[in-house]
Amino acid sequence: MNIQFRPKLLDTLPGYGRATFTHDLSSGITVGVLALPLAMAFAIASGMSPTAGIWTAIVAGFLISALGGSRVQIGGPTGAFIPIIYAIVADYGVQNLLIATMMSGVLLFAMGALRLGNMIRFIPLSVVIGFTNGIAVVIFISQIKDFLGLKIEHLPGEFFGKVSALAAALPTIHLPTVAVAVISLVVLLGWNRQAKRFQWMSRLPGPLAVLILMTAVNALFALPVDTIGSRFGGIPQELPAFGLPALSLGTLGKLITPAITIALLGAIESLLSARVADSQIDDRHDPNQELMAQGIANVAAPLFGGFAATGAIARTATNIRTGGRTPVAGMIHALILLAVVLALAPLASSIPLATLAAIVVIVSVNMGEWHAFAPSELKRYSLNYRTILLGTFFVTVVFDLTLAVELGMVLASLFFIYRMSDLTRIERIPLEDHYGVDALSRTDGTPRILAYQMFGSLFFGAANKLENLLLMQHGHPDVVILDMAKVINIDTTGLDILQTLHRNLQKRGAHLILCGLNAQPESLVARSGFLERLGDGNVTASLTDALLRAQWLSGTGAEVSYA
Repeated sequence: MNIQFRPKLLDTLPGYGRATFTHDLSSGITVGVLALPLAMAFAIASGMSPTAGIWTAIVAGFLISALGGSRVQIGGPTGAFIPIIYAIVADYGVQNLLIATMMSGVLLFAMGALRLGNMIRFIPLSVVIGFTNGIAVVIFISQIKDFLGLKIEHLPGEFFGKVSALAAALPTIHLPTVAVAVISLVVLLGWNRQAKRFQWMSRLPGPLAVLILMTAVNALFALPVDTIGSRFGGIPQELPAFGLPALSLGTLGKLITPAITIALLGAIESLLSARVADSQIDDRHDPNQELMAQGIANVAAPLFGGFAATGAIARTATNIRTGGRTPVAGMIHALILLAVVLALAPLASSIPLATLAAIVVIVSVNMGEWHAFAPSELKRYSLNYRTILLGTFFVTVVFDLTLAVELGMVLASLFFIYRMSDLTRIERIPLEDHYGVDALSRTDGTPRILAYQMFGSLFFGAANKLENLLLMQHGHPDVVILDMAKVINIDTTGLDILQTLHRNLQKRGAHLILCGLNAQPESLVARSGFLERLGDGNVTASLTDALLRAQWLSGTGAEVSYA
């Protein structure tokens, strides 16, 4: 297998100068500062330590930028992974999550090496919106515990168990924690709104601003709330230990499904992010190179205690807005995170978990396309679209993402088959209107020649459209002509129906003529040997030629031409 591995970084280095580096440096610093609170918040929401989130952003973020197929993609832990990672940690433990992440990395690299990147685009928009909004709801629910300060020793990963545990723990609501969370939420919303008016505020990302403010307040007044220090013991001011996670062959088979889930979501989110970025910088990413880089990053991150990473849409958009135009900006963002950890890690102990919960709540609200659920919006689209969208959303929230995507794709495929079948039709050509009954009929008035025109695709979903011909409801002619000039393709089931029709006609001494075959149907008819069985002259280029052939076969005499 010839693997084409060429990072986008190599294409941007020729002509790279001081001005470009200045833009990349400024953007890298901004995105690195933004990534710090998000990495910690996403990690904690996923059931991991904040340290794991930071090192995921550092290691995976650097590799995704350095080896990826996009100029501006920023990688790291994302909100979309929260429900998946949390469920895997709850069911299998942290060590098995790391193994599943590395397995997903191998799958992602294989997808890119096999040039499957473009196939991700085949996922319908209704499925993408459905599971994106579903993930947003799951993320929101997962933050209720830390937002309200509920006393829950272990929050289940399963939807109904999670809701039951939250409902049962509502009497334990902690008012100081609620106050910190609400204040953090208000400050974050206000900061984001005012940043559009004041240039100096836009230079400091809202999540970092509220993180600094609430951490300072907590450090000064020793608020009675849970912090990173109280729950996780702070963030180590050192490099993590490098090593393979403990591997248990007994559980390896059980991790295949979680690994596929991580790989599938990582591929979808990273390529969607890259596509959005392309439209903003007038460039085109290499989806296969991007998948290979994502794969390498997901194999490497667990070696440093990290977990699943992918392209982050919000951080990528921030990179573009602040001037980043090459992968160097993403590499700088990872180095900035590394410098922050090594220099300022002790300060993280005072970060309130309620503030991180508020940040994730805002992320979950912003990631959903809620307008798509408005009745006025749903009415604009077909019942098929609404069924796929709402079905995928419901299954994502109540069950899991993998099942939701599978269901969405199955529904989309079934509706597509039905639609294509509905568009395929067969109509009788009224030859008697053009040539008279005497020229084409027997003395008893029954037709010697019947002609039909087909439209659309003759495939397994539309095979029933030829049932009337098989039943010969229009009589028992000597010759049946099928004008297939408007048939775009035939599959093996459609070919089998044609062969059955031919056999039925042969038993009565009648003939089948095909005319106007397009390239794909003609190729299949020839490759299958059906062309030889039809006989010389029974596949013609036009209906006119088919009629001449039919008259000769039926013995009606005079030649006619179809006008």
